Amino acid sequence: MSADPLSDVLRAVRLDGAFFYAVEASAPWSVKAVAAKDLTPRILPGAEHLISYHILTAGHCYGGLMGEEPVALEPGDVIVFPHGDAHVMSSDPKLESVPAVPGRYPETVIIGEGGEVAATFVCGFLGCDRRPFNPLLSTLPRRLHVPGLGHGWHQSFARQVVEESRAQRAGADSVLTRLAELMFVEVLRRYTETLPPGQRGWLAGLRDEFVGRGLGLLHADPAHPWTIDELAGGVAMSRSAFADRFTAIVGQPPMQYLAQWRMQLAAGRLATGTAKVAAIAEEVGYESEAAFSRAFKRLMGVSPAAWRRGS
Repeated sequence: MSADPLSDVLRAVRLDGAFFYAVEASAPWSVKAVAAKDLTPRILPGAEHLISYHILTAGHCYGGLMGEEPVALEPGDVIVFPHGDAHVMSSDPKLESVPAVPGRYPETVIIGEGGEVAATFVCGFLGCDRRPFNPLLSTLPRRLHVPGLGHGWHQSFARQVVEESRAQRAGADSVLTRLAELMFVEVLRRYTETLPPGQRGWLAGLRDEFVGRGLGLLHADPAHPWTIDELAGGVAMSRSAFADRFTAIVGQPPMQYLAQWRMQLAAGRLATGTAKVAAIAEEVGYESEAAFSRAFKRLMGVSPAAWRRGS
């Protein structure tokens, strides 16, 4: 059984490509960031999807989605926009916002009217694949607010990323990427731990005793010819009870989940490797290249070979 389906998914959707810059803001100030997809060519060329976030390191401010009620942020708080939505950061929600100027900044960005600094924060981005199947994105809300993430071992996070981005030492890109991934994993942990009873979605499935074990089995050996009976036996449930529980919590039947997870694994292999399509088909559980190609094209709209060329 896979001990960590979350890590499996983060690897499969190729979470990486962190970029950071520091901001010092003097009140009054209010900036609006465009949807992250519009920044991809300038921030992380080649990423299919951008996740944006901010970590408040000192002072106070507000953050939230365009047109929605913002949340108050205290030092150590993290606000994440998993779907890359346009959003606003400000010293006062009543202020009119000016557009943020996207780009890569080696030095601290200064915003506001130049008075006493009222807030300092780190802005960051993560890139990942959205297709063919990213179960994590589909289960996350448009805005995640995690209080107090900057405390404890995370306290040095903002300082480290700013130092690494400025110094440009050898290996800085790898260090920044790993730090960003650590931060994001901790955000996901905190969010999962606070899910209310009855919550639905992939992360809720991980937390469920039986569905979580079923996901672990599927992730441990996706090429295995699984059946509902075998999965149910593996988690000590009846066939119907397991199928109903999995579908109700995750949002799709186990076999449909397995088929899409196989395609995500295959798409990654096609995009990043040189293995033949027949070999990839066998790796993800298809008995023939033809069957795999039909299933892939049905889901993605293009053949595996076309997907590889496009990637």
